[in-house]
Amino acid sequence: MNQASPATPQDIVAADALDLSQWIRLRRVSCREVMTAFLDHIARVNTPANAIVSLRDRAVLLMEAGERDAQLARGEYLGWLHGIPQAPKDLTATAGIASTQGSPIFRDEVPKADALVAARMRAQGAIFIGKTNSPEFGLGSNTYNTVFGATLNAYDATRSAGGSSGGTAVALALRMLPVADGSDMMGSLRNPAGWNNVFGFRPSQGRVPSVPAVDLYYNQLGCAGPMGRSVPDLAMLLSTQAGYDARAPLSIAQDAAQFAQPLARDFGGARIGWLGDYNGYLAMEDGVLALCETALEDFGAIGCTVEAARTDYPLEKLWDCWRTLRHFSVAGSLGALYRDPAKRALLKPEAQWEVEGGLALSGEDVWNASVARSQWYNALLALFEHYDYLALPSAQLFPFDAKLHWPSSVAGREMDTYHRWMEVVIGASLAGLPVISVPAGFNVQGLPMGLQVIGKPQADLSVLQIAHAYDQATQWVKRRVPSILAA
Repeated sequence: MNQASPATPQDIVAADALDLSQWIRLRRVSCREVMTAFLDHIARVNTPANAIVSLRDRAVLLMEAGERDAQLARGEYLGWLHGIPQAPKDLTATAGIASTQGSPIFRDEVPKADALVAARMRAQGAIFIGKTNSPEFGLGSNTYNTVFGATLNAYDATRSAGGSSGGTAVALALRMLPVADGSDMMGSLRNPAGWNNVFGFRPSQGRVPSVPAVDLYYNQLGCAGPMGRSVPDLAMLLSTQAGYDARAPLSIAQDAAQFAQPLARDFGGARIGWLGDYNGYLAMEDGVLALCETALEDFGAIGCTVEAARTDYPLEKLWDCWRTLRHFSVAGSLGALYRDPAKRALLKPEAQWEVEGGLALSGEDVWNASVARSQWYNALLALFEHYDYLALPSAQLFPFDAKLHWPSSVAGREMDTYHRWMEVVIGASLAGLPVISVPAGFNVQGLPMGLQVIGKPQADLSVLQIAHAYDQATQWVKRRVPSILAA
């Protein structure tokens, strides 16, 4: 951490979250000064990015920041997020703030209570300034909806930001937030992180409890997690998000304080298995694999051995498993809306397709998909007998034209569904393994790409440690800032 005090508002918005937290705690900068700096900066860069939505009234936010200052003056320090602006993802329920889920059906929805992940951030002193934009119900790795419009890439405003945590990633990359939460079902923390040159961590399934939830057992595809411009910031937010809750019976009962500890560690001799495009199975835009393989050389520089790895598991079977379980999950969550003709008309076509696919499933279909998922997990365990980590690109193509809803082809290969182009991320999701997207660099057009690093079961800390070591060696976030920040 840099302990120097901020000199300008630009220093405040550019600071790592942990530095900003320390400045506030030591009263080197007031919470009002912090809030003013961020709100002024958001006013300058959030158009056309459109990352932060439902922005609350400035006067109210400054009043809340003043209350945080008064608490400090009385010796009351809530926690490391004391006075720090945050904007939870729009899929996350936040008390008193619109939580639309990107759907016109819930345009005016204002929850009375926070979801657990938001409540834990508030308890640490965060001030919620609004929300970050998401695609409708988080469906599709491209952040657009009919309520707020599209969120645009931080490095090229003609390109997609990715999704579904696209608003989160862009808000981080453009310094509108110092650290932020998101969620991930099909790469929703990883793809936008890679496409905006930040870090996105999908923790082990159960690490961050999903509360409230109407189903506590079957719906185990998605989870909440942190994003950041540095791994220590991201890990610190995970220490707030994580931890067992009895209302989530499958949540992990391990002390979340482990993620607040220093991350430095020696990686001499660590072995990384490079899965690449699964031996040609996945379509990849030209340049993606080459850029990621160059990034793997930096892992070699910190002491790791990188080897080509492969699995004999039939990948088409894995895709069928994914599509079945996703249909099942979405039909369960959106089925009631679909059955109401008026509300069905407000669902985007992809949402209707998911529900219809789920309604056509038999119990045996779901059982067989769950068996296939179990077999995939065992196949990865076999790989982990030889490797400490596995690696893949975070996407199969570079950020595409934001006017497209989704790419119909990749490298000349037709994509038969709205999400087939993100097939590269389903492996870690289905296995419930910890996985981080780290910046891999930029192509000749200046477009970012990320690299997924997957860890062993519940080895979240180990994944964060290797990502931190990689970041110390590469410093991509600091080396390549969005051009609008230099204007």
